[in-house]
Amino acid sequence: MGKFVNNIEEFFTFCEENDVQFVDLRFTDIKGAWHHLTYRMSAVNEGNLINGFPFDGSSIEAWQPINRSDMLLKADVPTAFLDPFTADPTIIVFCDVYDIYKGELYEKCPRSIAKKALAHADELGIADAAYFGPENEFFIFDDVKFIDNINEAGYKVDSEEGEWNSNTDYEDMYNTAHRPGTKGGYFPVQPTDSMVDLRAEMMQVLEQVGLEVVLGHHEVAQAQGEIGIVFSDIIGAADNVQKYKYVVKMVAHLNGKTATFMPKPLYGDNGNGMHTHQSLWKDGKNLFYKEGEYGNLSEMALHYAGGIFKHAAAVAAFTNASTNSYKRLLPGFEAPSILTYSSQNRSASCRIPYGAGEKATRIEMRFPDSTACPYLAFAAMMMAGLDGIQNKTVPVGPMDEDLFELSLGEIREKGIPQMPHTLREALEGLIADNDFLKPVFSKTFIDAYQEYKFERDVWPDEGRPTAYEFKTTYQC
Repeated sequence: MGKFVNNIEEFFTFCEENDVQFVDLRFTDIKGAWHHLTYRMSAVNEGNLINGFPFDGSSIEAWQPINRSDMLLKADVPTAFLDPFTADPTIIVFCDVYDIYKGELYEKCPRSIAKKALAHADELGIADAAYFGPENEFFIFDDVKFIDNINEAGYKVDSEEGEWNSNTDYEDMYNTAHRPGTKGGYFPVQPTDSMVDLRAEMMQVLEQVGLEVVLGHHEVAQAQGEIGIVFSDIIGAADNVQKYKYVVKMVAHLNGKTATFMPKPLYGDNGNGMHTHQSLWKDGKNLFYKEGEYGNLSEMALHYAGGIFKHAAAVAAFTNASTNSYKRLLPGFEAPSILTYSSQNRSASCRIPYGAGEKATRIEMRFPDSTACPYLAFAAMMMAGLDGIQNKTVPVGPMDEDLFELSLGEIREKGIPQMPHTLREALEGLIADNDFLKPVFSKTFIDAYQEYKFERDVWPDEGRPTAYEFKTTYQC
């Protein structure tokens, strides 16, 4: 587990020992999608590992124009690991994107932006390390269908675990009737938990690619699971999200299933989140720890949380980056949209985990989901948190009551701020409030990002009638 190589010399030794035939260069676009370019091992040398591999940046959405399309992939050699799914031995290497026209890391490369965020914290003298621990939930379905035409639209997902299959006749098997039911999936044993062996395989493959796996379990919703991995620094944690999603999807695929990290594929059941644990460190000391304070949380940690809450709309444009994200952020589904903090209370947007000592004290932001590009989401939260530290922003709280039981009127009466309710609201928040990001996120990037999200997500979604609208409006 961990690193397999530390430098270029070890890279070539490792490739020789494992009879590597192909080098797969991986990079991430602004929506978080992983892309790759594969070289024959014989075409890779020390020179292009150092200087970069050329590629066409104009073919990636919202990146370069056609007349300035030449870019370089700069390999981060110590990230190399063997692809467990290819027929021929292939080594995967994470890459940063380099802008040959400006002679610097590309301002629209998410991984490069996350690196700049950490450097900014160091330049401010606040922290020299930032640790993130994402928890990515997922669904595993047996079949998924959808249609989106001018005169028809719809979707259908299926799982043998779904309570809708209680009366299904199967051609090649009997109906077991052991199903978790809506919101009934938290920790049941087999046969109700039908994904034990599949998760076990995922956990083993995750370890093969270098992740340190802690646990795996069925989540609250039908057909939902989660695998817990150990936290890492801001770049390593985001890299791990990309590896985690790749492994989960591929293991499901090779077992005749399909995995999704979509926040809300099932109406009326819990959705997928990416709860994100965070802490800042300096000189080996956890800056979020203060013994004897509420939850052992330091004043700096509270200001960090306050900064995220203050800039919540703009942050949400990155942490909850789809229209579907906001169908998850509803009271009653363990997806808090109320911006306060609490020790242990999972109905608060910021939770302070129980029993954390000096090394483990942290905050857990519970609203993010996996439609986020992890590099951008972590960097945006960190930049908002640093702004909170600089301005000593105090968050609302602590609130230890069940916030899901509060009415909208009570929330307003108590003066508790909320997350935005739509992606449009989040993007408009980003347009109005982005100065805190500008030391790291360039104006060019912010403009390109919000324009892309409006064109790709918001306007197409707002322009489409839904089945529920037909149900409620057709007879008007």
